[in-house]
Amino acid sequence: MGECKKSSTLVDILQSVTVAAILAFLIRTFLFTPFYIPSKSMEPTLYPNDRIIVNRLAYRWHEPERGDVIVFRYPLDPQRDYIKRIVALGGEEIEARGGHLYVNGRRLNEDYLPKGVVLEDFGPVKVPEGSYFMMGDNRKYSADSRVWGALERKYILGKALLVFWPPDHIKLIK
Repeated sequence: MGECKKSSTLVDILQSVTVAAILAFLIRTFLFTPFYIPSKSMEPTLYPNDRIIVNRLAYRWHEPERGDVIVFRYPLDPQRDYIKRIVALGGEEIEARGGHLYVNGRRLNEDYLPKGVVLEDFGPVKVPEGSYFMMGDNRKYSADSRVWGALERKYILGKALLVFWPPDHIKLIK
């Protein structure tokens, strides 16, 4: 009788572990994915070694918006993931002049940037339909759409939601 009870307990544990592993896999693959910040290109919003959660469902029901911080496959090497901010949408014209960013001739309010950020002039650049112009918040140290061009929608993996590690950096990403 004791042997049967041990066997039943072991089967219950294996079933629970299997279900938990399957649920974890499905959640990570289709809902929320952890992501590691490797560089300082998004400072002061995100810092090297920050760990974030990416919402993979964010753009199932609506399109990405200007200001969203997103994770995407790097267009020049789709095996690599990048994280940047959307600053212009398909069909818009973007340029930098006098240290500021302009979209369709209007100066962009970038309150997420630290005071005193100076941007080198570029453009104007017309963003193709179905694409996005991406820039890092740390403009001086960011290889972004100024280098590799507009990002096609098909490369987007999801929207950055929150920093969960290290504990003193925990916050929602804006």
